[in-house]
Amino acid sequence: MTLPSARGPVTTGPRRLTSTLYTYAFCDEFVLLYPVYALLFADTGLSVRQISTLFGLWSLTGLVLEVPSGVWADAVSRRLLLWLGPLLTAAGFALWVLVPSYPAFALGFVLWGAGGALGSGALEALVHDELDRLGAAGRYAEVMGRARAAGLVATMAATGAAGPVFDRGGYLAVGAASVLVCLLAAGVATRFPEHRAPRAAGGGRAGGLRAGLAEARADRSVAGALLLVPAVSAVWSALDEYAPLLVRDTGVAAGTVPWLLLVVWGGATAGGLLAGPAGRLGTGGFAALLTGAALALATGALLGTPAGLVLVGLAFGGFQLATVLADARLQERIDATGRATLTSVAGLGSELGTLAVYGGYATLATGAGHATAFAWAAVPYAVTAALLKAAGGRSGARRGRGRNESPKSGARTQ
Repeated sequence: MTLPSARGPVTTGPRRLTSTLYTYAFCDEFVLLYPVYALLFADTGLSVRQISTLFGLWSLTGLVLEVPSGVWADAVSRRLLLWLGPLLTAAGFALWVLVPSYPAFALGFVLWGAGGALGSGALEALVHDELDRLGAAGRYAEVMGRARAAGLVATMAATGAAGPVFDRGGYLAVGAASVLVCLLAAGVATRFPEHRAPRAAGGGRAGGLRAGLAEARADRSVAGALLLVPAVSAVWSALDEYAPLLVRDTGVAAGTVPWLLLVVWGGATAGGLLAGPAGRLGTGGFAALLTGAALALATGALLGTPAGLVLVGLAFGGFQLATVLADARLQERIDATGRATLTSVAGLGSELGTLAVYGGYATLATGAGHATAFAWAAVPYAVTAALLKAAGGRSGARRGRGRNESPKSGARTQ
């Protein structure tokens, strides 16, 4: 699809959309509490078991609200959900630092989980539909890849800034900064353009979900794209929580761990930025991408050296790129009226997959170490790549038969 001329009257539309999106993505991840909130819980006197229950409550909240929030986003203004979510998160963070206690932490995680669920599905749907309205839907992968890169840069920047801010003002200062940036994200969200009328209420929210699932059942390409998103995103989304432990096991000093993590996350950032040029990858190219990333992950982890982390970073870059491209494929195939709903269904699949990886990783790492657990995590990607190659081969064979049959059919009619 040809993009509008740089001198055309609609160029301000994409520019406003993308600048708002990148700023929103940065603010959403520039949270100084991220590197230290586990320390806050421990310093308050919580046991490891209590802290684990908080993480479980957070995950459960997201799981329960993921799909309903997507249906809601299709029924009302998506921009509304995008500015409401950060406000809930800000309230949760404020509770943590003002009244640090287990009940406050638990309620804060519920609010944070709810805030995250409101944005999941709504953001992708809004961005795709606005780009489509402007004749620039083909830029979706590029735009979302840059947004993910902006979020990763914000996470790395927040990690670097948390230490100095904590040294000056403790948890209160770090918490205040986190609340402020959430409020800023909410303010930025009000700048999102939205030219879509909310869906008619016929059938209610349950009707919207049924319609979305019916679309997936009726179109195999939609169902395949829906399954591909969790297949490429769930595993590495869980691995990022264990990356510091893998780095530490290479034998480096504790103070060196954050610097080597920058190598890993630098790879993931680059993967997001490559989404635009890689947007034309076919099924075979996508399978090759997953295969290469899986090999890099397994090899880099098993090397057990700081140099091997470069390969892990390349793998994370490949997985980030694959995640953006899988989302773009899904957006291309689904109907605009149920876009947020089906995107949230894919998000639910990713969340369930990530929880499964947590359990499997704990078993593997306890018995064989983090390097082995990372290497085994490459297997699902190799399997997904093999399935994609097989599907691509069958599709190619069908196209070939169609081409071979056309002349025969024409000869009979002459």
